[in-house]
Amino acid sequence: MLLIGLIGLVGLGLAGLASATGWAETWAQITRLNAGLVAGLLALSLVNYGLRSVRWHVFARRLGVPLGLGVNALHFIGGFAMSVTPGRVGELVRMRWIKRETGWAVERSAPLVLMDRASDLAAMALLLAITLLFATGGIKGAAPVVILALGAAYVATRPVLLTGLITLVYRLLGRAPRVFARARAAARLVARFSHGPTLLLGLLAGLAGWAAEGYAFHLLLVAMGADIGAAKAIAIFLFATLAGGLTGAPGGLGGAEAAMVGLLALEGIPLETSIPATAVIRLTTLWFAIAVGLAIFPIAERRSKRA
Repeated sequence: MLLIGLIGLVGLGLAGLASATGWAETWAQITRLNAGLVAGLLALSLVNYGLRSVRWHVFARRLGVPLGLGVNALHFIGGFAMSVTPGRVGELVRMRWIKRETGWAVERSAPLVLMDRASDLAAMALLLAITLLFATGGIKGAAPVVILALGAAYVATRPVLLTGLITLVYRLLGRAPRVFARARAAARLVARFSHGPTLLLGLLAGLAGWAAEGYAFHLLLVAMGADIGAAKAIAIFLFATLAGGLTGAPGGLGGAEAAMVGLLALEGIPLETSIPATAVIRLTTLWFAIAVGLAIFPIAERRSKRA
């Protein structure tokens, strides 16, 4: 019910803005899009999902998960169905599938999820910093977001820091010793990923994947007659995605859309263009991922039950 309410509020907010600027102008921008462009946007999103699936498989093999590329990709993409959960914790369903198919305890596969999230943070933060170097003008508040994302990724990939953080939280709370003991055991397994080629491949896959979706946003803006340059478009897309994620809202709902519309407004893009552009790119990235995940989810669930 909370999720439905949040989606409804975001939809009402965008609809209200569109109404204030005029439905005719907003609809006119949407009708400028053709089937070929929409197919291209979806294809670029698939590039992102595909590269990150391969990264998941590489990380899984490094950890020792005895599953092939096809099964690991099934787990990774199926988890997208749970993207719109608070903090995306629903995606932890991937660990349940691994447990069913391999018998691995949750704390044994948890480092895989941690490394996947850390790699995304590092790749998005680096790509944001790079694109801002080539973009005309900057984005106010981008530096703290980049530093925070890189800092979180660094801590998540350092077993000593991670176990120290877990211990600190336990001492502050003083409860659930078994849970924290399992968390420390999982944190120590992060050392498995201290392998240069593996880390480099993971970073490159993330950079290419998120660049593909950011470039899709650039193509969309160009089609709507609002060309602000590829570098700036990618930077706005990444900043909005990271900012939305920092809110902890399911899928960054609300925060990402507000940041995207606001940043486009600062670039002189009128609301009758920024609102449909934001709505379309979110449909072809976040919601397309959820749709693909919902199609794969029951397959992964049935397969794991048979294991």
